[in-house]
Amino acid sequence: MSVRLPAYRAASRLAWSLWCLVMVFFVASLVLRLWNGSALTASLEGLDYLEEIIWWDVLIPAAIPAYATIGAVTSSRRPGNRVGWLCLAFGALLAVSEATWEYAARAFEVAPGSLPAGVFSAWIASVINPVMLLPFTLVLLLFPDGRLPSRRWRFVAWAVVAIAGLGMLSVVVGPNVGGGIDTEIANPTRIEGLETVAGVANGISFLALPILLLASVASVFVRWRRAGGGERQQMKWLAYVGAIIVVAVLVGVGPQRVFFFGEGSYLAFLALSVGIAGIAIGTPVAIGIAILRYHLYDIDIIINRTLVYGLLTAMLAMVYVGSVIGLQYGFRAFTGGGSQLAVVASTLVIAALFNPLRRRTQDFIDRRFYRKKYDAQQVLAVFSARLRDETDLDRLNEDLVGVVRGTMQPEHVSLWLRDPKEGR
Repeated sequence: MSVRLPAYRAASRLAWSLWCLVMVFFVASLVLRLWNGSALTASLEGLDYLEEIIWWDVLIPAAIPAYATIGAVTSSRRPGNRVGWLCLAFGALLAVSEATWEYAARAFEVAPGSLPAGVFSAWIASVINPVMLLPFTLVLLLFPDGRLPSRRWRFVAWAVVAIAGLGMLSVVVGPNVGGGIDTEIANPTRIEGLETVAGVANGISFLALPILLLASVASVFVRWRRAGGGERQQMKWLAYVGAIIVVAVLVGVGPQRVFFFGEGSYLAFLALSVGIAGIAIGTPVAIGIAILRYHLYDIDIIINRTLVYGLLTAMLAMVYVGSVIGLQYGFRAFTGGGSQLAVVASTLVIAALFNPLRRRTQDFIDRRFYRKKYDAQQVLAVFSARLRDETDLDRLNEDLVGVVRGTMQPEHVSLWLRDPKEGR
């Protein structure tokens, strides 16, 4: 979509003006968070304290400048693409929500009565909460070109807006506001007699919004199937980050409740931290690269290396744990006690297995997911071996043409050699 120069400059000024406003709220939220921090975390210890510090004091606040900056850069350079503006809006909602929540927490819990307009701040935080996911959901629907996959998805887009508006209405007319703090505050805009309606509207919004979020994720897969060329490369950036988030959440939530470790495990905390970092920082960065710079970076190489080393790490970890347990069991059976030799021997086994296992894993990934590239490499390897022994020039010409056909698959190929007897 072409944009005239005056409109382009106006869009750029608007984007960066909004970014400055977001940064003002962001700095205010940081100041209030530091001011309130010791009082709000005084009763926490251990893993709960780490979660408060890493998730709520680092990763979630980091999403504000990440989304706002990527949104401002994208909107100023591609003003016709709605994805950039939605990222900027998401950062703005996060910033205002964080600042007003911290203000309300100070006014009602940390130091009651110390700040004016605490009710208004809690009301703003409460009203923003139902629409927090609105721009993020629309980003999934419109990524990467700012348009819906097809007209059929208009219903989903309007449904997302309507449900978010319904959730906001339930807060506006409801009996209480709080913005997430423990203190219940009487809603200054409540309407008597509509408490039941507000409760029903809030329930509908609570149930429908996750369904619509899943529908937006489904739209990404639909667009992926139809995409080609540059658009598919753009989609790969978002798919890459999304895969990391899904794996991290599954590792952090699933096994802690079913298989390997109990609730409150540090492994679960680490995995969930990776997932939150992917949502807060990885997603906006992937969106920005996909829209602005996808052609400068080869996402296929990044995906390939992630698959190889992720699978390799998992296999080596299982081998290490299994060998340590097995050797310790053997030492106990023969000597009656454990030994540090089990750890040393397991480490040596891992060191010996690393390179062979890495080569086999790379070969498996290439054959399974990069078949064309793997076949081309095999053809070139065979040709290189034949080249060392071939002396017949005509036969060599035929082999070279065959390799080009097998790897590049052109419509027509011919080989011309200059006669060495001819002069320059």
